[in-house]
Amino acid sequence: MQLILDALRGNRDDAPARRLIEAFGADPVETTARRIGEPAVFSRHLRFASGGEIVLHDDAVIAVILHLTANPFTPRGLDAAEWIPRIDNRATFAEFKAVFDVPWRFADGDRYFILEGAYLRPEFVKHGGRRPGDLQRVAFTVDDPKDTCRPADEDCPACRDLIARTEEGAFDVDNTVSSLLSGVGTGVLTEARGAVSLDDIRLLHASALMERVESQVTCTACGRVACLTLYRDSSPTFGYVSLDAALRRPLEAIPPVEQWADAARIADARDAMRYVDHEPGSWFLVEQHGDLYLDARYTINSMVDDSCLIRLNDAERRQYDEAGRDSLTALARRIDSSSPHREESPFHLRNLLRHPDGGRDYSAEFRVAIAGHTWLARQKQAAAQRVRAASASDG
Repeated sequence: MQLILDALRGNRDDAPARRLIEAFGADPVETTARRIGEPAVFSRHLRFASGGEIVLHDDAVIAVILHLTANPFTPRGLDAAEWIPRIDNRATFAEFKAVFDVPWRFADGDRYFILEGAYLRPEFVKHGGRRPGDLQRVAFTVDDPKDTCRPADEDCPACRDLIARTEEGAFDVDNTVSSLLSGVGTGVLTEARGAVSLDDIRLLHASALMERVESQVTCTACGRVACLTLYRDSSPTFGYVSLDAALRRPLEAIPPVEQWADAARIADARDAMRYVDHEPGSWFLVEQHGDLYLDARYTINSMVDDSCLIRLNDAERRQYDEAGRDSLTALARRIDSSSPHREESPFHLRNLLRHPDGGRDYSAEFRVAIAGHTWLARQKQAAAQRVRAASASDG
């Protein structure tokens, strides 16, 4: 194992990496090479008949993978006991914990250990790790698995070639957007919630209302999230991140559609849900084609809450017409107290986020409806912060 740790972070031509290559079998039986992302990184995977794999980024060793089972380039895989003290090919996660008495964390469904200068990620069959024989490979990486993707996923056939380039090799934003839209259309990719829609990213970028406009798509095969980001004052970027890392990326609120879209897009927005009113921390009211929808926050337990979106029925509409906002606050309280995530709640089957009618994605429609209000609220908050900062400075 020390041989692996010594090779990590070094260059392929450094002595530790040369010793590791020799130990794996000197000559790789398979080598893949491709440019990844923008700015581009030149990635190579050196795979050996023994079951060892070395991953290089711009000739730096960023990962080493021990394949313990047969696959297309190794007939039987490595013997883990020869590489990791007190670990064999039938090791469970409990045995890894006993051997590596160091902190461990979660990353995209896997658990990993923090070593000195590296990370160790045992990869089991899906939902495995308790039974002997679940272990498939062990990956040693330079970067924290919570922030990066599995090295093996760089060769995912479903999403490895999403980026488009011109004949001169320059990043082609328009054709990359088309490539992503094609993947979404075929079901290979899904658009992430909260990010800018691929249909809107170029219009929003052209408006210069946002410093950074980002679309995110998730690969249905490997789970990586591809992030296309267009900046107001710098070059665009494209990269793959883990789901954990994608959820932590800063996303700006989207300005009202009337401020950046063309006539066709504005017409679509007028036909969609629109913001009507809200009570901070409690509910949002939106409208579409005369129907009113209430999105109410409710508590599941002391650490978890969720949202319930219902279409107001005739009685609730009458109460709203007669009592106004107070009726919605009372209704939101009834929703909360009924625990709508439970089947016995009268709001359980009415929750359009869990039980949509007509196959609609109510969650996405609702987010678009309140996006303008959220954007305006954040602009006001930012302005207030600037005023406070200026006052503090003057004082």
